Amino acid sequence: MKVFKFGGSSVGTPERIDEIASWFHQAVDKEQCRAVIFSAFQGVTDQLISMAEKAGKGDDTYTNDLGRLEERHIEAVRNLLSTSEQSQAVASVKFMLNDLEDILQGVFLVKELTLRSLDFISSFGERLSNYIIHLAFRKHGIACDFLDARKTIVTDDQFGSAEVDMEKTLANIQAHFASSDRLQVVTGFIAANEKGVTTTLGRGGSDYTAAIFAAALDADELQIWTDVDGVLTADPRLVREAFTMDVLSYEEAMELSHFGAKVIHPPTIEPAMSRNIPIRIKNTLNPAFPGTLVGNFSGGPEYIIKGISSIDHVALIRIQGSGLVGMAGVAQRIFGALAAGSINIILITQASSEHSVCLAVLPKHASRAKRLLQKELQHEMATHRVADIIIENELSTIAVVGENMRQTPGIAGKVFQALGRSRINISAIAQGSTELNISAVIRRADKQKALRVIHDAFFYGARKTVQIYVAGTGLIGRQLISDIFEKQEWFLTRRQLDLRINGILNSRKMLLDEHGLAGSDWEEQLEASPRNPDPNALLEFVKIHQSPNTIFVDATASDDLPAWYEQFLAQGVAVVTPNKKANTGSWEQYRKLSDLARDNDTRFLYETNVGAGLPFVQAVSDRVASGDKVTRLEGVFSGTLSYLFNSFDGSKPFSELVRGARENGYTEPDPRDDLNGMDAARKLLILARLTGQEVSLEDMDVENLVPEDLRGDIPVDVFLEKLQESDAVFEEKLQTARKEGKVLRYLASMDGDGLRVGLMAVGPDHPVYSLSGAENMLTITSEAYSKIPLVIKGPGAGAAVTANGVLSDIVKVIQ
Repeated sequence: MKVFKFGGSSVGTPERIDEIASWFHQAVDKEQCRAVIFSAFQGVTDQLISMAEKAGKGDDTYTNDLGRLEERHIEAVRNLLSTSEQSQAVASVKFMLNDLEDILQGVFLVKELTLRSLDFISSFGERLSNYIIHLAFRKHGIACDFLDARKTIVTDDQFGSAEVDMEKTLANIQAHFASSDRLQVVTGFIAANEKGVTTTLGRGGSDYTAAIFAAALDADELQIWTDVDGVLTADPRLVREAFTMDVLSYEEAMELSHFGAKVIHPPTIEPAMSRNIPIRIKNTLNPAFPGTLVGNFSGGPEYIIKGISSIDHVALIRIQGSGLVGMAGVAQRIFGALAAGSINIILITQASSEHSVCLAVLPKHASRAKRLLQKELQHEMATHRVADIIIENELSTIAVVGENMRQTPGIAGKVFQALGRSRINISAIAQGSTELNISAVIRRADKQKALRVIHDAFFYGARKTVQIYVAGTGLIGRQLISDIFEKQEWFLTRRQLDLRINGILNSRKMLLDEHGLAGSDWEEQLEASPRNPDPNALLEFVKIHQSPNTIFVDATASDDLPAWYEQFLAQGVAVVTPNKKANTGSWEQYRKLSDLARDNDTRFLYETNVGAGLPFVQAVSDRVASGDKVTRLEGVFSGTLSYLFNSFDGSKPFSELVRGARENGYTEPDPRDDLNGMDAARKLLILARLTGQEVSLEDMDVENLVPEDLRGDIPVDVFLEKLQESDAVFEEKLQTARKEGKVLRYLASMDGDGLRVGLMAVGPDHPVYSLSGAENMLTITSEAYSKIPLVIKGPGAGAAVTANGVLSDIVKVIQ
């Protein structure tokens, strides 16, 4: 036998009620349902309370609300019942509404709303809904009676949240059902005291009503129907990836409900648990879904935790002082003072030094709690044994719940690591001796981010969500974005990496999305975005939505953007960039970025600063990290200059090669930016700094291939025209090299004599002799590679290989 309960959202419209009535005969016939409990129609209880409060304040507009309430219920009758059945039903509904009008009129006249009156007013929601629904059931051929729960549930006089006399209540219910074998449609939420005065069971009281009836009837199962698919791992409005748990233990459900999970209310569980009655949570809008089963069992080893819940608004009260150390009975005095003031403590924690105690309470109780504690501890405060009592507001409490935490070490560390890597500060921590719950008090502004990162850490196993923000939509940036979108599915299925691009900006626009952008039309979305490119706004967005794997990619050649790296790294956001500017400034700035990455447990990666996608930076870093002393670095680091001199065989003048390379996009828009040697010099500087050399561009010997008279502010087309005048100089260098059996290469080198970049003639015994196209090469000589250098060779330019190198760095960050 089963007991069913339907919430207000399940009966929010006549259509939903009719849908339930159309299939509920199966519950009666096949599942032997004896009782079904309904809440008031969706929103009606709030409407009744609002009318009562208006009447209590002398606001006669409550009558307008009453009119709308009557219209809604009469309309429900007309939609659910046949014409012949409507007259008596409408009369009964109006009779009840007349009683409601009378009590509201009385409250309006005396301008006083007592809790007793409020309970009576609130009761009309369930009385009206259940009366109408039982008639709708009869229309569908279901034999049933309307049962006002005030006839069976007996409570004390604590209006607003009455205490149930369970012994008398169970006896009343059993006696009632012994006299009737028909389905009972029962009002939730309401009860009566010994004198028959109406009381209510508090918010969630309809669930509690259902649990009481299930206990009295010794039901095989209690089904609670709502508008979600069961108990989810987190609030789906805050964590989009939240999913339904198949099973929960009673204890897990109670912990989650205490800390804000709205599907089950805490009092509901006790009557069912005491008689080992399973509770199944189902969705009226998706009845085929099995939902969540709550019972006297564990959910198995699949997930260590079962859910993450939260209380949105809490205040933290700090009591501290040297006088608390060793003070016997201080906790009892604190609890006693607050209990006397009817203030509920959500969470308590005390340092092992006994120097401080922290209490979490609802914000509306914080000031009164402080006054009560000041009164209780006035002597200790007067003698300065206790410092001032401090209130912290704008906080939330999150709770991580799961029975499997008892057998699994390291859960607290995993929680705190996830929060710490997302820059979420914890104000207080508590864990019960049962190890069923780890709770933390955090800034309310961080609540959603905290829920997301903890959910990601525990429910996806090896899978990691990666937030990527890309600055720059030029050749490299566009290629990188395209590669990520194209390979998203591969990374998810093969590498368990959920790569999401959460932001894109260029020199004109900025596009941000906390859930990740769609790849099909990102360029159109960016162009249509109303946001201007603003690194500060981007950083603030990142702070709000940051996950442990958040990466900022600078795919620009900007001189200004590297100034923001410090702030991203300080926030724990990894920085990946092919932009060389940050690594070729002052030594102090270079070291600062590395130190910030280390101190904030993140990464600053720039493999593509040198050699595009070739592992030049990694190779030098590995030598240094292994303790191998690097004695010499040499190579060709400029793809443009490599192409020019690999192609310069005398068949074409040098100026013609430069012009052709520019037309084919192999050079910078102004080829002088390649020919001046600074690109190669910056790359050598980056590698040299990796070996620990405190050097700068000023310490380098750089050969500028641009003729002196062409280095000024001269238009590019004029430069290309006048460069012909220097063809003879380059031709002479080529012929001199050929006479010696050598070729020209623009080499960068570091050794004991310093750092140099320039044009050199090299013979067949030199590694760079055989380079072709735009190939780059690095040779590393070290103590380990002293006889034969370590050689790395390959394409050193191009958007495709550079973007792939950036993507490799992104993966390194996560690993």
